[in-house]
Amino acid sequence: MKLLNGHVLVAVAALAALAGCASIGPPTPPSLELPKPPSDLRAQRKGDNVTLTWTIPARTTDRQSIRYLGQTNICRSLDQGVKQCGSPIGEVAPPADFADLRKSSPQKLTAAFYDSLPEAMQAKHPKGFAVYAVEVLNTANRSAGLSNKAEVPLIPTLSPFSGFTAQTQARGVMISWQCSPTPDTAKAATKYLFRIYRRQEGDGPYTRIAEVDATTCATGSREGSVPSHSHSATVPIEDQSVSSFLDQTLEWEKTYSYRGTVVSVMEAAGKPAIEVEGDDTPEVKVFAHDIFPPTVPMDLQAVYSGSGQRPFIDLIWAPAADADLAGYNVYRHQQGAAAVKLNSELVMTPAFRDVEVQSGKTYFYSVSAVDQRGNQSGRSEEASESVP
Repeated sequence: MKLLNGHVLVAVAALAALAGCASIGPPTPPSLELPKPPSDLRAQRKGDNVTLTWTIPARTTDRQSIRYLGQTNICRSLDQGVKQCGSPIGEVAPPADFADLRKSSPQKLTAAFYDSLPEAMQAKHPKGFAVYAVEVLNTANRSAGLSNKAEVPLIPTLSPFSGFTAQTQARGVMISWQCSPTPDTAKAATKYLFRIYRRQEGDGPYTRIAEVDATTCATGSREGSVPSHSHSATVPIEDQSVSSFLDQTLEWEKTYSYRGTVVSVMEAAGKPAIEVEGDDTPEVKVFAHDIFPPTVPMDLQAVYSGSGQRPFIDLIWAPAADADLAGYNVYRHQQGAAAVKLNSELVMTPAFRDVEVQSGKTYFYSVSAVDQRGNQSGRSEEASESVP
């Protein structure tokens, strides 16, 4: 009976061993090393140029780490449902040290490609789209298919307006430009904006500060030649228009760079407008140095008072409207004498009381305005008053 039990135990152990071997399953086939297609392809258009960016795949379709990477084909089509690359318009080689970079860098690796849209394509399909995709190959020139699609509108763009300048004035920086009408039937249904960007020296990227309607300027129409923007104007001159925009949002005593671009806008009923920026004007730089005095005070009046008490003369005038006004200076003189400033510190309100007056004398007064940088206006028209 003990021997029988021993045989039984051996048999059970053998069955357990066979069961363990069965759990291994059939051998796994080797990986085809097909890179997983990118899913974050982006396309950005500026003028005729398109910039494509995407993440270089790090995994294969069977979730293995990519050891060897082939080239990437760049695909462009007019068909939004494109499924095959056909004839690539370009290719991007893999990084020479791809395997080492992938191991050493915790961040994803990115790639880029720059395409130039053919003018013929834009002219023939002004309301269409160029559809891009990329096809990442392995070293055997095989792929798992196309990436996600990214499209850009084919709406034609205009060359940058000429004569782009920036000059400091009393109220800010005046930006001016010229444009020559561009007759083109393909652009007849397109609206145009002139978009202005500004950057403070040493202060990062450009920011948009204004958009001026440039449709009539670009198409040559003289109807409605004054844009709606309150600080812009357009003046037709023969076959050109001189337009301007006053930048009043700057800080004085700082250096700024400006650039402009013509934006093509195509509107469709029930859909968001499509906008494409053209190429930029040359950058212009200006130092916003404030050497401009405030406006001269007006409506100065002098009134005597003091019957039965110490005599004095009150002065009042219309307040200056300058945003950077710091205060006023008050001047007085008698007939034939030089004017003398009465205040030791700036007068903060448009009023002043002169208590240093004497009976039997006539005084002549004037007022000037001073801004925050010490620029002083001319003196107002004089007002006179006699002390009985």
